[in-house]
Amino acid sequence: MGKEHGFLERFLEEAELAEQGLPGESVVELGGDTRVLIENHYGVKEYSREKIVVKVKYGCVCVCGCNLALLRMTREQLVIRGRIDGITLIRRGKR
Repeated sequence: MGKEHGFLERFLEEAELAEQGLPGESVVELGGDTRVLIENHYGVKEYSREKIVVKVKYGCVCVCGCNLALLRMTREQLVIRGRIDGITLIRRGKR
């Protein structure tokens, strides 16, 4: 463990909970090749049938495919449905 890890990260690692992530961190979950769930988002930046870009804490998640649509969107999560061809993380600068 290096100095770059904060107290909370070290605690989670030691408690074997690190895989669950930190509260408030964005989670992207792929369900087969037709569904994407994004939790803890900050809204939709770009929307078309071929590409949906969603703002997250550390940048943007870009979902590309065909016949894409927002199936559901709440403050906490959104669900994209369609044929998923790719998901890309676009980081917002360096940490």
